Amino acid sequence: MKQSKYPQPKSAPAQEIAQHKPELKPERLQKIMATAGLGSRRKLENQIKNGEVLINNKPATLGQSASAGDNIIFADQEWKVVDVAGPQRSLIYNKPTGEVTTRSDPQGRPTVFDSLPKIQGARWIAVGRLDINTSGLLLMTTDGELANAMMHPSNQVDREYACRIFGDVDAIKLDNLKKGVMLDDGMAQFSDIRGIGGEEGNHWYHVTLLEGRNREVRRLWASQDVMVSRLKRVRYGAVFLPKRLRMGEWSELSVIDHQTLREDVNLGPIPVQLALQPVKGHRDSDKRSNHKQKRAPKKSTRYKNIEQR
Repeated sequence: MKQSKYPQPKSAPAQEIAQHKPELKPERLQKIMATAGLGSRRKLENQIKNGEVLINNKPATLGQSASAGDNIIFADQEWKVVDVAGPQRSLIYNKPTGEVTTRSDPQGRPTVFDSLPKIQGARWIAVGRLDINTSGLLLMTTDGELANAMMHPSNQVDREYACRIFGDVDAIKLDNLKKGVMLDDGMAQFSDIRGIGGEEGNHWYHVTLLEGRNREVRRLWASQDVMVSRLKRVRYGAVFLPKRLRMGEWSELSVIDHQTLREDVNLGPIPVQLALQPVKGHRDSDKRSNHKQKRAPKKSTRYKNIEQR
């Protein structure tokens, strides 16, 4: 696949790099792992408690820190702690229905990661999931800090969906969905609902959420005795799904666009930080399946030009 390439600075002599490279302080193990996209900090803390993480071939303890050069073993993968200052990458993927948002699937179904460009020394992190029957915009990034910030409810990053509804919808039902209804995991609501046409019995709406609970859009409509027959995410925060991007294709954002996303969730410039690099000889969860056919080249799209057309 064709991918956009970031401008690379000219290489400095090794001695000069060694002189100016800051010495990083040790960081909490769960923070380093979360930044690498291995899970949320809370989930990783539980896995550390359960002895599922090894550091330098010994069981890690909760609150333990790691430094550059340490080795981490987690989920049958070995990682080395390294300090990085290189640019992070983000892209838009137009997910088709039938793909799952997971790195590997016990049922052998295709995953969204099968179609993404290969990367070395990092891994793609999905910013929010889409279930197998939902299509549309999936933002992918190597920046764990950005992914966590965009998904955290406190930052109120809105997600917009186009949904086709089967059933009768009146003003009372729409008012209920905007005021909030009780689901099995708490109160939920749409922050905005806009009708965009359709035929009798099948109407299209654009709805907006400020959180990303499992199958929340479908469950909200179901609470009003109507069914979602088609669901597509068209926006995540300031990023729109370009109409020119076909299903199964991806489009990479520029370095400037990536920084804009960080600023939107009150993050500063990408710092020099500790990260995890896969150790060769162990399973690489970002490799594509050998049986996958090569797809047509993808054209990259700059974030500032992404808009609804």
